Amino acid sequence: MTELEKLEAGLEYCYDDEEVSARKEKAIIECRKYNSIDDTNYEAQYAQLKAMLGSVGEKVWIAKTFNCDNGKKIFIGNNFTGNYNLTILDIREMYIGDNVMIGPGTLITTVGHPLSPIGRRKHLGIAKPVHIGNDVWIGGNVTILPGVTIGNNVVVAAGAVVTKDVPDNCVVGGVPARKIKDIENDTEGYSC
Repeated sequence: MTELEKLEAGLEYCYDDEEVSARKEKAIIECRKYNSIDDTNYEAQYAQLKAMLGSVGEKVWIAKTFNCDNGKKIFIGNNFTGNYNLTILDIREMYIGDNVMIGPGTLITTVGHPLSPIGRRKHLGIAKPVHIGNDVWIGGNVTILPGVTIGNNVVVAAGAVVTKDVPDNCVVGGVPARKIKDIENDTEGYSC
């Protein structure tokens, strides 16, 4: 099995393997292109996002500076705002629903590394997909770790570190993030 096949199968893989590294290098180039587009040229920004990401819905905007590890593993729904300095380490799939806002300085990562020092010396990584539902607001400086699913109608408080799944209709915050309270889903019958 190649390192890329191991990665795709959810197994430990060598992150400095030539094929794996080539994906990251391509993403660096594509992010540089995106980040060099004039800040007021929304049409060109949108076109570059459509070219570099797995899929992009309508009304999608990401502020500068945006960084990712692959790009083609990021799938964004409609009506999305990613604020300044968003980093998505999309070694594996990163699914974002409709009507999602992400605050500045946020990191979403699908990749982690072994606790074992031997595994880290071998440059091993292991990646798990991340899912973010519809109508989610992620505050500034949030970290979302590999394998996490965030439900619909969720608010993640600024500075939170999300280490486990978050159910629908609630606010979470803290390190690690914990449910703070339930919130109402008032979207029934609403359309814009």
